[in-house]
Amino acid sequence: MLRRKKFKGEEVRKGKERMVACFTGKGISLVIKLQYTLRMGWHELPWIGRVLLLMHLVHGVFSWGKYGHYAVCKIAEGYLSEDAMATVKTLLPDSAKGELASVCSWPDDIKWYYNWHWTSSLHYVDTPNFKCNYKYYRDCYDSSGHRNNCVTGAIFNYTNQLFSAYQGYNPMLNYNLTEALLFLAHYMADVHQPLHVGFIGDLGGTSIKVGWYRRKTNLHHVWDTLIIDTAVKTLYGSDVSAMVQAIQRNIRDAWSNDRSSWESCIYNNTVCPNLYASESVRFACKFAYRNATPGTTLQDDYFLSRLPVVEKRLAQGGIRLAAVLNRLFSFQVKIRRTSR
Repeated sequence: MLRRKKFKGEEVRKGKERMVACFTGKGISLVIKLQYTLRMGWHELPWIGRVLLLMHLVHGVFSWGKYGHYAVCKIAEGYLSEDAMATVKTLLPDSAKGELASVCSWPDDIKWYYNWHWTSSLHYVDTPNFKCNYKYYRDCYDSSGHRNNCVTGAIFNYTNQLFSAYQGYNPMLNYNLTEALLFLAHYMADVHQPLHVGFIGDLGGTSIKVGWYRRKTNLHHVWDTLIIDTAVKTLYGSDVSAMVQAIQRNIRDAWSNDRSSWESCIYNNTVCPNLYASESVRFACKFAYRNATPGTTLQDDYFLSRLPVVEKRLAQGGIRLAAVLNRLFSFQVKIRRTSR
């Protein structure tokens, strides 16, 4: 029997040892936390309080925001086979309560911790400046020059871990399959964000300072978060579920003829992240960078013309994530959960 390792994000230790809770839930507002910090002093704030405060301060930067990751995983849930759904639910941490979408932002929450900082480069891949194409062996390396450390490399890696467990059936493997699932789900979403395959010179649009209506920001954050947030607020009644449902209707109707091509991989491969990345950099050149020079204020024209691109990429990410998990979990393998 394959053994599901204890998920590090839920690790609980007694006595003087630390409690790690990597999932951001509803709690006191950031304003109250900041006031609390000022009264107590940073070093007097309990360790877990400092962690949660930092998570609120940095969450949503350099990755699809919480709505984007939720949408991709929620869409994927609707297209999982019975076997895949059963296996996913077995692998999910207890805090997820059987819902993959509820924990798809976990890799964003942890990448700021020292022990997880190595994952930071796995959320994106940069191409040479003004090269509107992607090549794995040219582009997939981190800032230290380590090869395969990029979002497409990470997708290959975590797919292979799950494949080894469920298709190769190697009981001697030492992978944490829960973490592999959450990393794969997260990075499958990231690679569909066009500026996660942007130019190295501007760090995927991060160094391009622009205005978004009345606020100052950067182009990367516009595509990560602000286009989706603005749509949810102005078009979907501040209800992300309404946005997901609208995308699901388009998948069934307007994009119904495209679904099979989205799901398929060349040579019947389990996953094809190089294709996803190649699409993203083309979208980055055609839509994200265009008319968004430094100092530009982006408003309705940009928002309304780019939103359909964002929503279609969310749809593709969800459909493809489901297809990959269906191929990986084409039969049920029961995992004996470790005692808690």
